[in-house]
Amino acid sequence: MEGPAAPTPSALAALRPLPLDAVRLDPGGLLGGWQERNASATLPHCLDQLTAYGNLANLRRVTGDSDEKFAGMWFADTDVYKTLEATAWEIGRSGGSTEWMADIAALLEKAQDADGYLNSYYQVDHRDEQWSDLGFSHEMYTAGHLIQAAVAAARAAGSPQLVTVARRFADLLVRKFGPDGADVIDGHPEVETALVELYRLTGHEPYLALAQRFLTLRGHGLLGEGRFGPRYWQDHAPLLDTDEATGHAVRQVYLLAGAVDVAVETHSAELLAAVERIWESALAGKTYLTGGMGSRHKDEGFGDNYELPPDRAYAETCAAIGSFQLAWRLLLATGKARYADEMERALYNGIAGSTARDGRSFFYSNPLQLRTGHDGSHEDTPSQRLTWYSCACCPPNLARLMASLQAYAATGFENGLQLHLYAAGTVTAGGFRLGVRTSYPWDERIDITVEEAGKGPFTLALRVPAWCREARLTVNGSLVRAGAQEGYLRITRTWKAGDVVTLVLAMPPRLVTAHPRVDAVRGSAALTRGPVVYCLEHADLAADGSFEDWELDASSPLSVAEHELAPAIRAEFRRRPDTSGPLYQPLADATPGSESVTAPAIPYFLWANRAPGPMRVWIPLT
Repeated sequence: MEGPAAPTPSALAALRPLPLDAVRLDPGGLLGGWQERNASATLPHCLDQLTAYGNLANLRRVTGDSDEKFAGMWFADTDVYKTLEATAWEIGRSGGSTEWMADIAALLEKAQDADGYLNSYYQVDHRDEQWSDLGFSHEMYTAGHLIQAAVAAARAAGSPQLVTVARRFADLLVRKFGPDGADVIDGHPEVETALVELYRLTGHEPYLALAQRFLTLRGHGLLGEGRFGPRYWQDHAPLLDTDEATGHAVRQVYLLAGAVDVAVETHSAELLAAVERIWESALAGKTYLTGGMGSRHKDEGFGDNYELPPDRAYAETCAAIGSFQLAWRLLLATGKARYADEMERALYNGIAGSTARDGRSFFYSNPLQLRTGHDGSHEDTPSQRLTWYSCACCPPNLARLMASLQAYAATGFENGLQLHLYAAGTVTAGGFRLGVRTSYPWDERIDITVEEAGKGPFTLALRVPAWCREARLTVNGSLVRAGAQEGYLRITRTWKAGDVVTLVLAMPPRLVTAHPRVDAVRGSAALTRGPVVYCLEHADLAADGSFEDWELDASSPLSVAEHELAPAIRAEFRRRPDTSGPLYQPLADATPGSESVTAPAIPYFLWANRAPGPMRVWIPLT
């Protein structure tokens, strides 16, 4: 049973994903708890919203079974497809009924045109507009999500019906836009990675060839200027000639994910190097501390280098998810631990922060600061999570990621196993079963017990995150002196059942500063511990409207303390005595803060789970 990304045996890949059922996350751990919440709350919530917001009725309009008006965005079908994908992965994880999935597959089969076309927005009211505005129509983007849902249904739920529907649409794309068809691309990349995955499922090479063709055609101005210029949809220069992440953040990371998939299947080291180069530009100067991407609201896009204002962070949830999925593909392709580090950062901060503790409300954008008096009524900049959105791409995207989260925790190789994401649970590979016990990321200790041992020597590779400056490794209580090689501690030995490996990753609370060119947070610091970014929230300070007056005393010690939400970092803050003066004043007239208080900073991903109010990740220093 394969997971979300499954390179073929001949692919250019350093690491191999494990089968979908090889890893089981303990529901008592943080990641396993997120999966359980997704199954019991988020996924049912998404199913309910598909009815409440008319997504399913849109498809029934096509079959003549509904006379309601079209509802939602013109790509509203994708919410159905992502929810289908999430359902399939959840069935593969925990079992359950396939009835809803089969009913929707039958609806899609009935709604599909004879030539394979399927898009409820264009099939009833806009027939004459099909394929006429590929810059913004999202027609191939929508097809891509249908294909990915079908691949998940086949791999995780053993359901071939949806694959038949998806292949009809994919075959139409090959006929219409393949080597003998029109030279076009979709304004929103996504279909590329979907076509590669369909190729991996079926072995049908025209799907891979079409994905490669779309990548080759991009960068030649086929989409025109549009509203924001060709950089918006990465059509300003060919991928192989590009050095910088630019434009709409989700489009960029989806495009790069598809490029990695094509590169490994076609053995194109040049294309893979281009993706790494572009990705590095994003990480070096265009990514928030939380792993969020996109600093401009107007085009939901990347800004200039170091343009990372915390209060204006767009940091769309889907961009963080796309970043995670891209990093996973780069990890498989290269074996470099830095990509697992980036997965971890995005997961524990940019992704986790989007979902409320109840699993039924979500952020679309994820700011790193919310000011006192902020008008949070608009869904693009809410002060609290909302149950759904007019453009509801993020909630079902979260559902499909969380339903398949275990697939990203570990990889295998001949006579060995790598652990990338630490979580309580079990991992089975190569005749071995390992039990992982940990409260990570709250606890720095990870215990790995060999529950079943295969034959012969076996290598266990454990990631040492870049944020960790001191790692301690023991086997059965005896210290193992081994330096991390390429980000992993490796132990090769003949194991026996009952052997215990203990990894301790020192994670003291730390102050972090940004590059001095990040003008928006110059003179400020953020609090981190391990992979988790922390924030100061109004509920933990005086409720007199003076939230913005508090400054962090960097000279005071930091400590870890219990909190109602999760382990917190306690620090000392000082408040400026008088902020009632003019907007601008001579520097000599400024007075330092005097009143002090010790207060907790909470994990960023847990903010906005209490009463609405201000929050900040970057805190001015005294």
